[in-house]
Amino acid sequence: MQGALGDIVVLDLSRALAGPHAAQMLGDLGARVIKVEHPGGGDESRGWGPPFVGPDGDISTYFLAANRNKRSIAVDLKSAGGRTLIERLVRQSDVLVENFRTGVLDRLGFPVERLHELNPRLVILSITGFGHDGPEGGRPGYDQIAQGEAGLMSLTGPSPDEPYRVGASIADLLGGIHGAYGVVAALYERERTGRGKVVRTSLLAAVTGVHSYHGTAWTVGGKVPGAGGNHHASIAPYGAFRCADGMIQIAVANDAQWRRVAALLDIDPNIPKYASNRERFAHRDELITDMEKVLATRDRAHWLAALGQAGVPAGAIRSIDEVYAWEQTRSQGLVVEVDHPVLGVIELPGPPLRFDGDPPVRHTAPPALGEHDDEVLAWLEERER
Repeated sequence: MQGALGDIVVLDLSRALAGPHAAQMLGDLGARVIKVEHPGGGDESRGWGPPFVGPDGDISTYFLAANRNKRSIAVDLKSAGGRTLIERLVRQSDVLVENFRTGVLDRLGFPVERLHELNPRLVILSITGFGHDGPEGGRPGYDQIAQGEAGLMSLTGPSPDEPYRVGASIADLLGGIHGAYGVVAALYERERTGRGKVVRTSLLAAVTGVHSYHGTAWTVGGKVPGAGGNHHASIAPYGAFRCADGMIQIAVANDAQWRRVAALLDIDPNIPKYASNRERFAHRDELITDMEKVLATRDRAHWLAALGQAGVPAGAIRSIDEVYAWEQTRSQGLVVEVDHPVLGVIELPGPPLRFDGDPPVRHTAPPALGEHDDEVLAWLEERER
């Protein structure tokens, strides 16, 4: 693998989604990622579906989403031989990723002190559900539980009475993203100090960390935000609108854009109730009704073309298959091909980063359980010489 982290070795003890996503991001940047899995079935996400694919219908597409660019070894962490192998790998690694419940790694014989005794330069990423300490630090955490506990569900859905989960496992994925950037920061600091440190994040922290203006609405403004459906909590008009054959989205961020929308829809932009964002938001329901009366007279294609020509941000609402067929998605490297040992050449969602001047990266397929046992052991013995 090429990439900014081409000389970094990551020991991935995590499973499910948050930790594996963090390790996958590091692998996308070129790191050698060694995924440690239990011989009795491996990462539990190997069993999560449907859909399952392959000739025997036993390959989870869920697992494929978070484990490209990794080598899998099967290790029983509770066995003496397994613990010895992990000790050897820790000595040769730069980063260790784990998302066990608080205290589990200690009980396996690998508290932070022991890990840093084995390798003082080791950066340790620890992702938990609700934090490693505090009154509820030991709670198990899964994505939807965290979405509810961290307030995200209260902001999502058609109304405050109908909280919805976000369609993607956003707490897990954000936890992985935050963890990966924390690791990169710790590796950079290690260049100055010569020592690794522990990077901690949680699903609670990941969701709370993206409250943004919803958070300050309460902490500064004293207002508890609630679900507003498909319309923005502070800006109008900004949301999804019905046309003759379905819905489009229109995002009006300033008064100049509003005047262009109003001209298209034959609405007077200067009447007091619509003259400023403050007034438009106060009369948002009425504004939506006035806009949709006109939008309903023509189809989506007409309005998207007209709004685009007017320089107003607008867009379609695409299904997942449409996104991956869209040439713009493919032009950004957001779909990658890998050669899977069972499935052959398949397409996976690609990494969200590109670096100017770098050659295209050849990604490797998510591994079969224990696929790289011999390769990793040979590599390890070579490193230890």
